Amino acid sequence: MTQTDQIIEALDARVRRRDERRDFFKNAMGLAAVTAAGAATMGLASAAEAQTTGPSEIDVLNFALNLEYLEAQFYSYAAFGTGLPANLLTGGVGTQGAVITGTGAGSARKVNFSDAGIAAYAREIAQDEVAHVSFLRAAIGNAALTAAQPQINISSGTGGAFAAAASSTTPPLTGFDAYADDNSFLQAAFIFEDVGVTAYKGAAGALINNKTYLEAAAGILAVEAYHAAIVRTALYARGVAVPALRTNADAISNLRDSVDGTTDLDQGISATTMAGQSVSNIVPLDTNGLAFSRTPAQVLNIVYLNPRSVTAGGFFPAGINNGNTAIRSSGAN
Repeated sequence: MTQTDQIIEALDARVRRRDERRDFFKNAMGLAAVTAAGAATMGLASAAEAQTTGPSEIDVLNFALNLEYLEAQFYSYAAFGTGLPANLLTGGVGTQGAVITGTGAGSARKVNFSDAGIAAYAREIAQDEVAHVSFLRAAIGNAALTAAQPQINISSGTGGAFAAAASSTTPPLTGFDAYADDNSFLQAAFIFEDVGVTAYKGAAGALINNKTYLEAAAGILAVEAYHAAIVRTALYARGVAVPALRTNADAISNLRDSVDGTTDLDQGISATTMAGQSVSNIVPLDTNGLAFSRTPAQVLNIVYLNPRSVTAGGFFPAGINNGNTAIRSSGAN
């Protein structure tokens, strides 16, 4: 049995536990699901109140839901060639938008994977991200307070968000197509995964007074960190034979850092030096060995692909859906 066969067998074995895990995601919040009455009881801001107050816990969950819509759509198209089911797209907050997949070259589509191990990773991550969408919608619990999926652009063609991101790196990733092959898929996934980790870590402070929500967010953060490690490890390992994979990942990391402010909240995957020894850089950490945090505004700088204060762009052409205007704008960097 080859190493790739062993990877596939191990991942396939997890499928038998997938339904149990998905049931947990859907039901773990059952007792704390927010209804209109429950929101008032728990001190959460109503949709009207959220317009004039700071972000409530519901606002934070909806912010996360917007990001999960994006990830779930990308991975679902890459792994299976189709997007999320219609019943996971509706909501009473914001205008429901379509997924811009593009047409022809660069359009969102199932990747023709040549490595069975990478294909298995893609399928696993896709199912996890769809589970996150279901979980967050169940956690909010009230359709009127749930963010609908906004318009999302996952095209690599002309005018596509992936094309815009690739052309903004230094040097530009010329002719980049996120769905072309295994390596392209991994580089596209790298755009998202580290951002998800820093976003959930940054949200901890807003959820600290609700232990149920905080524990749920910590659970998703851990999964996103596993995903990021898978992507970073695969890129690093494949970068032995294709060094451009490491330099391209470094360029993507630098792009994220260039739009989210002056602080260095990102790291690529090229080897670094620690205690005089050359080491890999699979886990991006600060000097205290901790993962980085980003504010919602910094996260939006990245997904809007813009260092300025704007309310739309990049992967969200019409902006995200959220009941609080303060959580829909990127930072002025």
